[in-house]
Amino acid sequence: MSRLLISAAHKSSGKTTVSIGLCAAFRARGTKVQPFKKGPDYIDPMWLSVASGRPCRNLDFFMMGQDEIVAEFQRHSAGADVSLIEGNKGLYDGLNLDGSNSNAALARLLQAPVVLVIDARGMTRGIAPLILGYQAFDRNINIAGVILNNLGGARHESKLRAVIEHYTDVPVIGAVHHDKRLEIVERHLGLMPSNETEAATLRVNEIGAVVGAQVDLDKLLEIAALAPRLPAPAHPSAEALTPALLPKVRIGWAKDKAFGFYYADDIDALRAAGAELVPLDTLHDPHLPEVDGLFIGGGFPELFMNELEANTTLREEIGSAIENGMPVYAECGGLMYLARSLTWHGEKRNMVGVIPGDVMMHEKPVGRGYVRLNETGENPWVTAAGPSSVTELRGHEFHYSSLDNLDTGRLKYAYEVKRGHGIDGRHDGIVYKNLLASYAHLRSLGNYNWAARFVAFVRSNAQGADKPVDGGTLRHDRAA
Repeated sequence: MSRLLISAAHKSSGKTTVSIGLCAAFRARGTKVQPFKKGPDYIDPMWLSVASGRPCRNLDFFMMGQDEIVAEFQRHSAGADVSLIEGNKGLYDGLNLDGSNSNAALARLLQAPVVLVIDARGMTRGIAPLILGYQAFDRNINIAGVILNNLGGARHESKLRAVIEHYTDVPVIGAVHHDKRLEIVERHLGLMPSNETEAATLRVNEIGAVVGAQVDLDKLLEIAALAPRLPAPAHPSAEALTPALLPKVRIGWAKDKAFGFYYADDIDALRAAGAELVPLDTLHDPHLPEVDGLFIGGGFPELFMNELEANTTLREEIGSAIENGMPVYAECGGLMYLARSLTWHGEKRNMVGVIPGDVMMHEKPVGRGYVRLNETGENPWVTAAGPSSVTELRGHEFHYSSLDNLDTGRLKYAYEVKRGHGIDGRHDGIVYKNLLASYAHLRSLGNYNWAARFVAFVRSNAQGADKPVDGGTLRHDRAA
């Protein structure tokens, strides 16, 4: 199983752009490449998915056990010629002092050779001690090559190659010169999501052509092929744990420019649990389709708040469906959309209005990083899936918004926040009727398969849809 991990000396070294370029370049020459991303991230995987033509998968020590990481890696690598793992931050960076959740730890777990992307702007002879230091820090990590990035020209490249060849035994696999064509527009949450630009494929192909012409792709494949065979996985995937042969349910899936933050494994788990996912464009679809439930993920609703407000009929139908008892799960951006209003840069727009609070955007993050949550027992999904044996849920949050003027008299909370911010620093997971909306992003994994629990809850409600709930049925049907 050929594989390699693309890392860097520090964040903002260009490893994401290089990784996107490598995936696109491999794909252009007919090499099947399976991308992975370390840590919690939606935006980089979007670009890597476009570049490779295969859904990018996330590997995360905080939310996954080591056996589960290996199992997921092997399952999704099957059928690929090479697997490319993009790290986060620097090679040795991580939460813990011992580096147990660093990129290096992931490389060691998956026995993957490391290719280091080095932003070499302004560097000449000083690049040698940098490489030597990274080698010496952990001799168990195989730094199999470097890709020099942001070079000033041919003369700069020649000097760097001579220094590295003289002082180190690490081969230079590529030298990418500074090029405006490699720039991807940045936003406050990172790189601009590929689902927001119709020109994403053209941009990715251009990046692939530039990177592919300056990196030795054959040498990379040789390095990847030297990775040793991994042991058989000992941990079943979340998808394998879901029940089979159960009645299908239709779940509306908000998937458009405003809402695009979804983990591929979560989507797989929803389908494996028996969900037929019905795409919903919150910006343009005038009506809610006939569905049994609704899933609204994260995204950038603030960037499209004019269009969201203008789609009055859909907002009203979603609000009515929730009031009538439709099961709905909303994460972060979805929570913002379901609130009364959204204010950004002094402009205020009306949203769905079922959450009795107003969203205010801020210049700095309100909640950022990993979260630990305890269930309060108010989660409506428990009624269908049974109580969870998990005492602590793990997830992540990254939001620049707060939920203000909240009418707490109407609400219950599904989670008690042990680490993170959530709604107010103490609670997250607003529960209203059959709605659960939180700032926290969960992952459907073996220890807590939220997708199976949600689908089971939707199914149990759909089976009782003939019973009125607040004057309506659980399935939203405009023809009824």
